[in-house]
Amino acid sequence: MRMRHISERVGWFAFGLLLMSAAAAEEPQKWLERVNQALTTLNYDGVFSHWQGGRVETLRIIHRVQNGTVTERLVSLDSSGREFIRKGPELACYLPDQRTVLVERQSPATLLLGSLPNFDANTSEFYDIKAVRRTRLLGRKTQLIAVTPKDEYRYGYRLWVDEATGTPLRTELCNAQGQVIEQVVFASISWPDRIPDSMFKPDFSTEGFQWLRAQSGPVTAGSQVTWGAIHLPPGFHLSVRAAQKMPGLPDPVDHLVFTDGIASVSVFVEQRTHSDHVLSGSVQVGSSSTFATIIDGHPVTAVGEVPPQTVRFIANSVAEQRAAPPAALESSSSATRH
Repeated sequence: MRMRHISERVGWFAFGLLLMSAAAAEEPQKWLERVNQALTTLNYDGVFSHWQGGRVETLRIIHRVQNGTVTERLVSLDSSGREFIRKGPELACYLPDQRTVLVERQSPATLLLGSLPNFDANTSEFYDIKAVRRTRLLGRKTQLIAVTPKDEYRYGYRLWVDEATGTPLRTELCNAQGQVIEQVVFASISWPDRIPDSMFKPDFSTEGFQWLRAQSGPVTAGSQVTWGAIHLPPGFHLSVRAAQKMPGLPDPVDHLVFTDGIASVSVFVEQRTHSDHVLSGSVQVGSSSTFATIIDGHPVTAVGEVPPQTVRFIANSVAEQRAAPPAALESSSSATRH
């Protein structure tokens, strides 16, 4: 009789393991979905450190969603005193040391906490996603999720996700060797039900500041020449095509953004060369890679938080296209990273 009870327990235990294994197979992707939902739909107010390339900056992020409108404020708590305040699609960059405010429009989907990835349904096609272990951070229960690329064209992530809210309390960007090349760690964070308008005003007077507005506009359907890429790394596609004015350049610059849903690369194509242009060259600072080249007399620069070979691959694939751009592509000003 005792043996029968033991065998039944073993049977139920094995069955439980099967259920746990099936749940675990789905769990990591669900955690990433919770991360996206938390970052875009919750109110939060937190202080975090951003480490990249040996440089550490302490910042405060305030994020509010009210009546479908997103308002954000990112404040540097270090010597620069920079502030970025976003209301809907308009972003104002306050530079007190230069007594200047730069204003531009950006995609409603863009977060000021730009160092954190945005995962989508296609993530698992190009990344392996695993729930590593449960742990604690800031006295809260968290789940450590590892997102590992399946090829050499993108970086990997480790995320410590708060179990109660889905907020990533710590995020690490890792290279192919698993080394951390960028890190965001919250020192404190709260999720208030309400955040007053007064929290989205700069801490200093802007009297006498110079206000500059970025002028940008879409490449119209009647343009004779547009730009695209002949070949792209697996999973990357063109998501943005726009024309914009750049400081110090007389002609508009074509701006293209290629993304795999997490990683993205911005490409800028100028209309003419200048005496200070180099024929080709690459630079890597922390997680950011840049590659510049000349294609058919046009200076092309690609930049993104991807491995150097990715920006080089995409920049060398850029080519003129005589067809009008697809209507579905979004027009945008330059992506702002902080």
